[in-house]
Amino acid sequence: MCSVFHPLNYVKNSLRQIICNISAPKCIYTIARMNLNMKKLIYACIAALAVAGCSKSDFYIDADGKYSGGEYFSADGGASGEGAGEPGNAQAGNGESGVLTAGEWNDLDNWNYWGGIINGQDYAKFNRYWGLYTANRFACKVLDAAGAPVVGAKLELKSADGDVLWTSKTDNSGIANLWADVFKEESTVNLETCTVSIDGALQAGNPKVSAWTSAKIEENVYTVASAGTPGNQVDIAFIVDATGSMTDEIDFLKKDLADILTKVGQTQSAFSIFTGTVFYRDEGDDYLTRTSEFTTDISATAAFVKDQYAAGGGDCPEAVHTALETTLTQLQWHTNAYAKIAFMILDAPAHKDHQGVIESMQKSISKFSEAGIKIIPVFCSSDRKDCEFMCRQFAILTGGTYVFLTNDSQVGNSHIVPSVGEYQVEKLNELIIRLINKYIS
Repeated sequence: MCSVFHPLNYVKNSLRQIICNISAPKCIYTIARMNLNMKKLIYACIAALAVAGCSKSDFYIDADGKYSGGEYFSADGGASGEGAGEPGNAQAGNGESGVLTAGEWNDLDNWNYWGGIINGQDYAKFNRYWGLYTANRFACKVLDAAGAPVVGAKLELKSADGDVLWTSKTDNSGIANLWADVFKEESTVNLETCTVSIDGALQAGNPKVSAWTSAKIEENVYTVASAGTPGNQVDIAFIVDATGSMTDEIDFLKKDLADILTKVGQTQSAFSIFTGTVFYRDEGDDYLTRTSEFTTDISATAAFVKDQYAAGGGDCPEAVHTALETTLTQLQWHTNAYAKIAFMILDAPAHKDHQGVIESMQKSISKFSEAGIKIIPVFCSSDRKDCEFMCRQFAILTGGTYVFLTNDSQVGNSHIVPSVGEYQVEKLNELIIRLINKYIS
């Protein structure tokens, strides 16, 4: 949660640190030095916090990508996770529907521009900051014998030794992007000797890197004699930061989501549209994640969203890595779906300095790509450039696009000026509909 300061959360977190990190005599001495009003507030909270104990601040990821070494704990002492918290306290939004404004910028389509800023003096640091490196891109397109795009083909980029470097699936345009040494600052792979396999069949020749410096994106086009038939399912997930500064955005979902999904369903009547959600907060909040499983029942998804509200947070970074893992492991994505899209609505970056977070995000992003799930971040009211570039790298590596709220609606906190080229301001609901249709049609 960014931009909003909550005194009670501050006191709660401060007390927890006192209880966890100093002895009882020192704790009493510290409280004794505070003013009377603060003492009363502290004594009112201290019983509950004493029961809650210390939140886990260190964790690591095991070989299966799961947390080990302990659990997160909520403020009431119970393990946080799906279903925890106070569902009876949902707050209805007061704003109007169709108000929030946004823009879209696709770095994959503006590759030369992205190369210029990510290597520039101001933003090159974000490669190392998030441990994500996008220099070695192999843009691929797969067509059938008739020249039509092949949807859902599995592409693997391999080194000369046969090691799989990256896996992805073609989208409705037959496009997939493969990457080498995504998690390494210095490339160790001989890019000229890489190979591509499609659905297990090795393709002739060596693919060319789509260099940042090229005026035109270098595309590797492959033709396959036959292709599998994708299903008619479309999976759409909404991953939502539910900490305190996200009230406007959650209100938007409450008012506009059903209308968005209804209009998409009417336009894309040949497909079965499945929607699911992951709401997340942070360590020590009432819950860490809450999910609603994929369903074709729009009213069920909308009803779940209406029960959610913004609260908690306290510091700016949130449990982004947990949200990504939960989306992959708790939602039942259709293996053979025609399209898979994950809108990630957030205003805060991940806890990059916590042990295991970077490794967790790296593994999750590669799994999103492998499953053919496009991440479309919707960056909300925040002044964090580290969050903007985290979002853009998520989108790039999963074949998605970057969406950001603008100040044109004059709703909520100020929105950061994006480091992008020219873009069109749209209503956010119309933009989301446009993007869903783009990746289905």
